[in-house]
Amino acid sequence: MKKTSAKENHIPGVLEGTVQVSGGNIWYRVVGAGKKGVPLLTIHGGPGAPHEYLNPLKVLAEERPVVFYDQLGCGHSDRPSDPALWTVEHFVEELDLLRKALNMKQVHILGQSWGSMLAVEYMLCKEPAGVRSLILSGPYLSSPLWARDQRYWIDQLPADIRQTILECEDKKDYKNPAYQDAVMEFYKRHLCRMDPWPEELLQSMEGMGVDVYEHMWGPSEFTMTGTLRQADVTPHLSRLSLPVLLTCGEFDEARPQTVALYRNLIPGARMRIFDGASHSHLLEQPEEVLHTISSFINSAGS
Repeated sequence: MKKTSAKENHIPGVLEGTVQVSGGNIWYRVVGAGKKGVPLLTIHGGPGAPHEYLNPLKVLAEERPVVFYDQLGCGHSDRPSDPALWTVEHFVEELDLLRKALNMKQVHILGQSWGSMLAVEYMLCKEPAGVRSLILSGPYLSSPLWARDQRYWIDQLPADIRQTILECEDKKDYKNPAYQDAVMEFYKRHLCRMDPWPEELLQSMEGMGVDVYEHMWGPSEFTMTGTLRQADVTPHLSRLSLPVLLTCGEFDEARPQTVALYRNLIPGARMRIFDGASHSHLLEQPEEVLHTISSFINSAGS
């Protein structure tokens, strides 16, 4: 049986609370609580990368409630040590419980990176009523295609960095400082191209659920050794029958060519590429990204 607790934040219109799920309590924040527009429910990536890097979306709370939450195992939510909890099925159920606890009968959903996979799995597994639209940002929807994209980007790296990655992967030497340095060089090009990285992204990194990430994903964005390494929802994308917007950056880990493939598999889906941006295009080009999302949501039914 789920339990919910909520309290008014000291900031007017902000509500924070927790929802009990299998394994513990998950934390949420509603910005724009009481606004009349259809809520926007945001789903962070990782797995295990908490919500802070999505905070620019709170601007949209001028029109509607915007809901942020941290999935179990990261950020402000509980961090149980049971790896049996780190499954797609668990996180789909968690999302469903959160939506019911907040009584969001009508909702727009935005999933970023792994959050895109989770949003699509939610639609496919639960077939929920009342979802007005999906925004899939820097979408991860297929591990084989994701891995292919990362190999493409690795091939563009300077030869010494590329060689370090290949040698350390071959030896499974992921704690090697040289590997960690190479990972950061990759991230500066494809995870976030801002220098320095913005505070929101650093906060998400600090709150990272490393156990969840390494169990489900692996040691880095481009070295997949975890339980998601064969995950792929592309055979089922044609079942989505609601307005869908896909966004990515020119240098995104989710390459535009792959995102276009996803778009072509989803009936009527739209796509927007942000020139010069990466996986963190919301942080890099907030005004353009927010305008794109707001316009899409309003066209799908406010």
